[in-house]
Amino acid sequence: MPLKKIDELSEYAMIIFGAFLFALACNAFIIPLDLYNGGAMGIAQLLRTMIMSGVGTNAFGGMDITGLLNLALNVPLLIIAYRSISRKFFVKTILCVICQTVFLTLIPIPVTPILTDLLAACLIGGIIAGVGIGLTLRAGGSSGGVDILGVLFTLRYSSFSVGKLGIIVNAFVYLVCAMMFELPVAIYSIIYTACMSLVVDKIHYQNINMTAMIFTKKPNVDKELMRELNRGVTYWQGSGSYTDEDTFIIVTVVSKYEEAKLKRLMHGLDPQAFIIFNEGLSVSGNFQKRL
Repeated sequence: MPLKKIDELSEYAMIIFGAFLFALACNAFIIPLDLYNGGAMGIAQLLRTMIMSGVGTNAFGGMDITGLLNLALNVPLLIIAYRSISRKFFVKTILCVICQTVFLTLIPIPVTPILTDLLAACLIGGIIAGVGIGLTLRAGGSSGGVDILGVLFTLRYSSFSVGKLGIIVNAFVYLVCAMMFELPVAIYSIIYTACMSLVVDKIHYQNINMTAMIFTKKPNVDKELMRELNRGVTYWQGSGSYTDEDTFIIVTVVSKYEEAKLKRLMHGLDPQAFIIFNEGLSVSGNFQKRL
């Protein structure tokens, strides 16, 4: 099987696993303590609470309808993803949202919370949910809702990140929580979401830029890198002090997500090449973010 096909299948598997982790965090740690997510999922939880208070907890056969409500809220956002970002991102996001809906519906919500300590539940739930969403974003999709807008804004504004937009939008959701419920519900929900957002930004490699300085004796490596990575490169000729042999020095800027692909390319072009990576730099100018 071609390497590209294996990479694509692994991305889809990562999205499904990420959706499972997010649903597990919600159903096992957050919902049993009557805490709330932010964004579209939080709005879906609020709508579920209002609907259940009106029709009774035994309505819908006792099934939790949060996932279905979240799916409905995501329809207009999925249209935005299809029109403004890319079809591949659209397909992967639909896969994630559908898997989230299935897992949120099938994973049982324990009657007795697994963790009764609110802070511990927020931290553990936030870490698990953040890993799930981060894996989905790393695979080139999103979990829908605010993530779609976050990816769109990240493409347009270099200093933006998905996690930051989540914190901004969630402020509104939790203001509603504070007015509808007791204040501690909103406070602990904010702690959970803040923890989740921090984990998302750590795992979402596309937010991390890197420089790569490549030393190779092979000619035309710069042309191959431009063709395969679709990144601009700068090169000049130098010579090694020890061998006094001519060498090509190539510099390019990539996201951390592209690091593995760059290493694979260089291994095929010149297994003896020497590469220096510098992580976490700030880039301004004509640098394209890819998500």
